[in-house]
Amino acid sequence: MSDCCESKANGKSYDLAVIGAGSAGFSAAIAAAEQGANVALIGHGTIGGTCVNIGCVPSKALVRATESLHQAGAAARFAGIRAEGRVTDWAALIAQKDELVAGLRQAKYADLLPAYNGIAYMQGPARLVDGGVAVNGALVKAPKVIIATGARPAVPSILGIVTIDYLTSTSALDLKNLPNSLLVVGGGFVGAELAQVFARAGVKVTIVCRRRLLPAAEPEIGKALSHYFQQEGIALHCGVAYEFCKKTGNGVELCVRQDGRQQVLAAEQILIATGRSPNVEQLGLAEAGVRQGKGGVIDVDDRMRTSRPGIYAAGDVTGRDQFVYMAAYGAKLAAKNALNGNSLVYDNRAMPEVVFTDPQVASVGLTEAQAKAAGHQVATSVLSLDNVPRALAARDTRGLIKLVADAKTRKLLGAHILAPEGADSIQTAAMAIKTRMTVEELGEMIFPYLTTVEGLKLAAQTFNKDVKMLSCCAG
Repeated sequence: MSDCCESKANGKSYDLAVIGAGSAGFSAAIAAAEQGANVALIGHGTIGGTCVNIGCVPSKALVRATESLHQAGAAARFAGIRAEGRVTDWAALIAQKDELVAGLRQAKYADLLPAYNGIAYMQGPARLVDGGVAVNGALVKAPKVIIATGARPAVPSILGIVTIDYLTSTSALDLKNLPNSLLVVGGGFVGAELAQVFARAGVKVTIVCRRRLLPAAEPEIGKALSHYFQQEGIALHCGVAYEFCKKTGNGVELCVRQDGRQQVLAAEQILIATGRSPNVEQLGLAEAGVRQGKGGVIDVDDRMRTSRPGIYAAGDVTGRDQFVYMAAYGAKLAAKNALNGNSLVYDNRAMPEVVFTDPQVASVGLTEAQAKAAGHQVATSVLSLDNVPRALAARDTRGLIKLVADAKTRKLLGAHILAPEGADSIQTAAMAIKTRMTVEELGEMIFPYLTTVEGLKLAAQTFNKDVKMLSCCAG
C-alpha cells in the first residue's frame, strides 16, 4: 500500500467504508459521496472488479468477434451472396480485447476518483473490526460498512479436478492460442456463451452439465437453443453425473454417468463454468456476527442489511441477481439506506436478464413455473419467430417469444425472448411489467414494423387470435 493510502487509513474517520472497488463498490461510494458523505473506498487487486476486467466486457468483445465469423458463413442464406470468415490471429484478438478492457478500466474507474473529493481510495486486504475496517492492520473508522467484494469462478467437487490444469471463465478469456478441442463443464449462461465463442472460432466443443442447457430459462428456450448449438457442431451431454477426471497425454478426460451408463469424454482442455463463489475468506464475517448462507454468500434482507447492524452487502458477494447492473443498483440502495435510515427496498420484479448467445436469450419477470408457484392462474402464449416479419426479412427465424400472464387479471407477468438481437427488445417488456400492463394493452400498442420488438406485440395478440391470419401491421 502506498504512503498516501497508509495515511488515509491510519485512524481517520469516515461516514461510510466500502470494501470492494468493482462496479458495486464504486456505485455505493459515488452514491454516498453525492449525498455529501466522506467515504473510504477499499480495493484489493485490480481496480474495477469482475465486469470490466474478466467478465462482461472481455467476454462480450469475443462474443461479437466470433459472431462476425458466423455471420460471414451464414451469408449464403441470401441468394447470390457468399462470404467467408476465419481466425487468422487469435492472439491479436485477445490483445485488442485487453486494450479495450484497460481503456474502460481507466476511464470508468481509476479516472473517476479525482472527481469525487468525498472518496478516499485505499488498497489492501480488509477485515471487519470494532469501529470500522482494518486495512493492512490500520484502522479505518466508520459507523457504517458496505461489503461489495464480488465473487470468483467456483470449482465443483469432481474427483481428480485438483490434478487438472483446468480453465475458468477468467483464464479462458486470456488464451493466446486456441485448443483443438474443449470440454465445457456447466450449462449456465457463462458456459453457454463461452462454448459458442470457441466453437465459432473453430474449436471442437462439448458441453457437459448436470441438468439442461440454461436450466433457469423456460424449457422451450433451452430446448431450442440446444438444437441451434448442435447445428453449429457443439455436442451436448446434459443430465449427467460427474464421476472423475484425469490428465492424459493429449489433454484431459472426464468420466460421466448418463442414463445409467458410464462415458468418457476427452478433449485437449477443460473449462469449468459451474457458478461462482463469494470473496469472503479474509473479511472476518463470523467474528463480526455477519450471517452467511449457502456457499458462503452474505445474507442480506430487502434493505441490503446483514445480520450485523451497520453492516450492509451488495453485488455478487450476496449471491443475489449476479448481473453488474443489479450489483450497482443494490449497492446504491445500500449506501442510501446506510446514510438515510433504511427506507429503500430492493425490487427486482422487472429485472431484465440477457444471455449473449446467438440467438440471444432475454427474460424479465416470472417464468411459467414461477408464476404457478406464486399462486397465479397462468395463461401463456408462445410465438415462433417465423411469425415475425423482421425475422423473415433477415432470413433468420431461429427463436421464439413466450409470454406469461395472469389468466384472471390478464396482467403480463413474464416475457422470454430467444432471438438474434432479442436483448434489445426485453426492456419494452420490462416496462410493461413495471407499469402492470395487460396483454391486451401490450397487443394494442403501436410498434414499428420490421423490428424484432414487434414480436412482443404479436406474442401478446396470440393470447386471443391467430396472428397468421393478420395482414402486415393489421393488428
